[in-house]
Amino acid sequence: MAEAETRNRRRGTGGGAARRAERTAVSFESARYIERNIPNFDILTEEALEIIEANAETILEEIGVAFVENPAALERWRAAGANVSGERVRLPKGLARSLCKTAPATFTQAARNPARNVEIGGRNLVLAPVYGPPFIHDSKSGRRYATMADFEMFVKLGYMSPWLHHSGGTVCEPTDVPVNKRHLDMLYAHMSLSDKPFMGSVTEPSRAADSIAMCRILFGSDFVDQNTVMTSLININSPLTFDATMMGALEEYAAAGQASIISPFIVGGAMAPVTVMGTLTQVLAEVMAGVAYSQLIRPGSPAIFGAFVTSIDMNSGAPTFGTPEAAQITYGAGQLARRMGLPYRSAGSFNGSKLPDAQAAYESANSLNAGLLSGVNFMLHACGWLEGGLSASPEKFVMDADQLGVLHKLAAGIPIDENAQAMDALREVGPGGHFLGCAHTQANFKSAFWRTSVLDYKPYETWVDDGSRDTMALAAARVEKMLADYQQPYLDPAIDEALRAFVAKRKAEMPDAFV
Repeated sequence: MAEAETRNRRRGTGGGAARRAERTAVSFESARYIERNIPNFDILTEEALEIIEANAETILEEIGVAFVENPAALERWRAAGANVSGERVRLPKGLARSLCKTAPATFTQAARNPARNVEIGGRNLVLAPVYGPPFIHDSKSGRRYATMADFEMFVKLGYMSPWLHHSGGTVCEPTDVPVNKRHLDMLYAHMSLSDKPFMGSVTEPSRAADSIAMCRILFGSDFVDQNTVMTSLININSPLTFDATMMGALEEYAAAGQASIISPFIVGGAMAPVTVMGTLTQVLAEVMAGVAYSQLIRPGSPAIFGAFVTSIDMNSGAPTFGTPEAAQITYGAGQLARRMGLPYRSAGSFNGSKLPDAQAAYESANSLNAGLLSGVNFMLHACGWLEGGLSASPEKFVMDADQLGVLHKLAAGIPIDENAQAMDALREVGPGGHFLGCAHTQANFKSAFWRTSVLDYKPYETWVDDGSRDTMALAAARVEKMLADYQQPYLDPAIDEALRAFVAKRKAEMPDAFV
């Protein structure tokens, strides 16, 4: 199921020495994106879906959406047949849905290593790491502001993690680099330290343009013109507001044929109604307006139906994660996305805990499993998330990435071929025997069960002898090993030099800004 990188050395065969070498060899294998062989879980009835869709159309027609500080967007909507009053855009019923039809149901995002290309949409699931935290929380120094060195560390961990298919975007916010220049360093890190697909900058339209320009250097202009090489996150300022910064970035990416995740940022009870039906209605209205706008820019540009949804603690006002209501919205939004024929982004290792503890594990597991069963096609924040997204943790990163292997196993479904039926094993062992030494077990033991690279299953006495390490300590050791084993993927020196020159030139063209 895993694809070996073309430069990976062949492993030795034969004898105990070869088996020991196989266990200790540095591996650069990465699993292919998930292709589900299990059904999606549909939580909403046909009646509920029709109610939500009708109410979303009513919102767009009667209430409308705001496109703030963006006169060009207002003119585009007016030309498309919308009713524009000030910055409020009201869409006749059916207009948004009609425009959305030109967005593709599936698309390929190319990586600089073609073996790592991903297919987004359909029955597929692509996993990407945490995005956006300004803080790092690790076992050595606790909580602190993130730096560029931390960013590079996470890119390396993502490259070395076998179950991650995507390098992500702002895996942490490097606060030691000026705000107006850090996107250049972040893009260069993704391009040079990994050969997996990555995301572009969205914090200002010119930074999106820089991202496209750097991709033209990395892939070649003709290739970028004809292929999707970036998938970037465009958040809607819920409720029902499309700000000029995010829409400016969307305009850059859509015009260049690059993919955008159109994602409402919902905190139920604060930025959306407290009910599941009400929230799903708002999500659908916002996504339809955003995707429709991307198609006004360039029909056929890839767009993803996004749903970042959490609820609020009515006592403290803090966001909550891994809750049943969030799962219900995740399931329901998946159904709505499929009815629109759009790829779906949602879920992740969401939790509100300050540490990679039991709360973090429970909440993350709830969210990850809901994402798998809801039909998510692109899962951002799949590993490393802490403290409601304020912190990224290297230990949590590898804990979560390990559990993503479970999603791969579950998504594969249950084989029913002759080997899976195991009738030869049942005949060989018979009543009262055991299966440890039978031929079927010997032939299948290496691949029969998912195996963790972090968790501990040793007997108690052996665990004590090994230092009685908890999961945090085991994860910290795993981080150290992965970073020690890291080997940078090859990048053509001429391309690398051109990327460095572009970054240096762009930095020299503007003074530092930290706001």
